[in-house]
Amino acid sequence: LRPLQQGIPQLTAQQIDDMALGMLDEEQKKTFAKMKEIDIGYGLTGVGRFRVNIFRQRGTIRMVIRNIPFNVPNIDDLALPPIVKKIADFERGLILVTGITGSGKSSTLAAMVDHINNTQNTHILTIEDPIEFLIRDRKSIVSQRELGLDTTTFASALKSALRQDPDVILIGEMRDPETIDIALTAAGTGHLVLSTLHTMDAQETINRILGAFEPHEQDQVRRALAGSLKAIISQRLARKKDKTGFVPAVEILIANQRVKEMIEDPEKTSEIRTAIEESRDTFGMQSFDQSLMDLLTQDLIDYDEALKLSTNPEDFHLRAAGVASGAPQWHDNSDLNKRVRGEEGNILELAPDEPSTEDEY
Repeated sequence: LRPLQQGIPQLTAQQIDDMALGMLDEEQKKTFAKMKEIDIGYGLTGVGRFRVNIFRQRGTIRMVIRNIPFNVPNIDDLALPPIVKKIADFERGLILVTGITGSGKSSTLAAMVDHINNTQNTHILTIEDPIEFLIRDRKSIVSQRELGLDTTTFASALKSALRQDPDVILIGEMRDPETIDIALTAAGTGHLVLSTLHTMDAQETINRILGAFEPHEQDQVRRALAGSLKAIISQRLARKKDKTGFVPAVEILIANQRVKEMIEDPEKTSEIRTAIEESRDTFGMQSFDQSLMDLLTQDLIDYDEALKLSTNPEDFHLRAAGVASGAPQWHDNSDLNKRVRGEEGNILELAPDEPSTEDEY
């Protein structure tokens, strides 16, 4: 949020009411009156397209408005790892993009759909709440459906989707067990299914999916997830060292046979983070901390930002100093080693209140 520039008058409550309600059609007004909140996509000719959340607080209306770029982003522009293109080339199975609000999940999904649209002859069906990026047909035919406008729920749209002959199905978010169940069925019957979850990493994503179901259902869900999952892409946005914006730190999980066995076996699921780190050279996976190390050595982010976003700050601190088990020492004479080791070459201790979780941007 930014304060209003000097000289710009503050909007009155009535002006905000008129502006907000003016964005809604009659059906959306009914939904807002009933639910007291609504999420919509709104376009202004010659200006742009926006994602708008309208809600009530203390009896008045407030809005949060986010600009949606007019052009669909591509994978290279988003500075995503090259393997993301290979993931988008999968013909069937489940691909998940995860992260906190504002971490770029929608942009990454749109970029993957754009890649498919430009390289394959397919029918792409999206189910979104709301539609953000407007995607034109290229090599593929693209059908975009919006909750509240073209369909009622993700689950009902998914049930219909299986009869609409799509090759690729994008689900804006897997919010409930029914949607997850249908998505797993679709992914297991020859469709490529892409979706998002508000989870921090691959480990949490798998646990969240399993936890959505009753204990007696989880063995079956484990088998279905192990059989259909292709990849999980998890994102955190890191502030660039030059303060000009953000760059994504990206965890990549590829569901190879080892990972599938870990998903199926409750005793081994907790080992997935280790499997990711150990499979970088052979399968192209990478953990968040490995991604942050790359950004740090490329001088795109500073050490404090990397440490703040790391999954395991103490381990990251030691690896950056080059003393963790099996970790090569970095740049003996660089500023990085001076920062981590101190000017005298001694390992610095982490402060007790060193942040270990990601801020929401």
